Parts: sequence; structure tokens; C-alpha cells
Amino acid sequence: MAVIIGTSGWQYRDWRGAFYPQELAQRLWLEHYVQHFATVESNNAFYRLPERETFVKWKDRTPDDFRWSVKASRFLTHIKRLREPEEPVGRLMERAAGLGTKLDTILLQLPPTLKADAELLRDCLAQFPAGARVAVEPRHESWWTDDVRALLERYGAALCWADRDEQPVAPLWRTTDWGYLRFHHGFEGWGYRPGTLQLWADRIAATYGEEDVLVYFNNDPGCNAVIDAVVFADAVRRAGLTPTRVPTADQATGVAWSAP
Repeated sequence: MAVIIGTSGWQYRDWRGAFYPQELAQRLWLEHYVQHFATVESNNAFYRLPERETFVKWKDRTPDDFRWSVKASRFLTHIKRLREPEEPVGRLMERAAGLGTKLDTILLQLPPTLKADAELLRDCLAQFPAGARVAVEPRHESWWTDDVRALLERYGAALCWADRDEQPVAPLWRTTDWGYLRFHHGFEGWGYRPGTLQLWADRIAATYGEEDVLVYFNNDPGCNAVIDAVVFADAVRRAGLTPTRVPTADQATGVAWSAP
């Protein structure tokens, strides 16, 4: 088991000339990405759910050890606001099944204006097939109740740990035997201070030990997601855990570089 580190998406134009070689065609960026990371969180599925054939192509273009997380469509989370979940969950899972065994987790990121409604969440989680891994990222403080925690535990769903401005924005509950952590942006600018990343690595070690924890950097501007993934992997090693592959420091930016 390991701390599985990746970024939230891979198609960012400002990564060209930094993480991606200047001359590399964009259609080959995924092949470059998977050489350096063992997972990615597909954020574009939130804005427009790809057809099943796209997921099949992604499966075929990635190595056997690669894991995909898929952010659920905003139609389910932000337009329907979890109501009438049977059709959108069914459509999501039918298409994402094109990833085969490389599909790891579905992320449900809830709107910040959606207040706690345990019944809505229960009805949604009940639509996912047995064995599907689901992480839930609520963004309204009303969700932090014992009833919600018990609901996540009952369905084997992970509460998504999240960092914004170098502070946790959710309680650090362990609700199942695997974890999910998202980094949104640092305190000053998009990048994170190494000390903050070390604190998160230590939290993972203390809470999950050797269990799987998926970690995604969503702070993509300026290639900060890739840079911070490199620093975080070192923090994970210092915490006594094993990270999956990340670029070397110079591969992260295309120039010689070291952590501050």
C-alpha cells in the first residue's frame, strides 16, 4: 500500500515548457504524465462527462499500475444537487467503467451552498454499485455532524480531506479503510510551503498508517501542482510511508530546481 500522488487533471497549457517539453505535442501529454505519476484525477468529467469510448482510450493509453479518479458530473452535484441520483449516477458509472480495473475512485464534490442533508447523500451513495469507491467533499460546515460521519462509514465512503490556504477545511475523519486528500491552493499564491506539506504527510501516517491514501494537487497554475507533488513525496518518505512515483525536481519544471 502507498500514498498515491497525482494532480487534478493534466491538460494545462502553462505546463508546456515546464513539466511538458516545449516541443511535445499536446496529444502526447498523457503519455508523458503517466511516466511520472501513477494516478490522475479527471476534473474535466465534472464539466462535461466524457463518452465511454474516451474512458476506454484513456485506459488503453496508461500503464497497468495507473489509477484514475473521476470527479462526478456537475449535473449530479451542482444542478440536481444530489436529487434524483439514479440516472446521473448510472450514466457516470456506465461511462467510467470504460477505465476497467484502472478506475479507482469517484469524487463527489458538493456545492458550497448545499447544506447538510443526510437523506439526500444516503440516496445518492446507495446508487453506486457494490465495491465502488466514493469520496465525498462537502463544502458547507453544516455537514460536520456525527450523523453524516456515521453515514459515510456505513457506505464505506471516504470523507475527502481538503486543504485551502494551508488549512484543513474539513474535519480529519477516517470513515473507511482508505483516504482521499485534495490540495486546492496555498496561503500566499498557489504553491505550498514545505512545512505544511510535511504536516499533512504526518497526519496521513498517524491516521491511515499503511492503508491507501489518494492525494491530488489541484493548484495547477504555474505548474505548482507538479512542484508540490515532488516536495510532498519527500515529506511522505520522512513520515515513514511510501509514495508512488513523482517527477524528479528538474523534471517538474524543466529546469534545475530545489525545494525552498
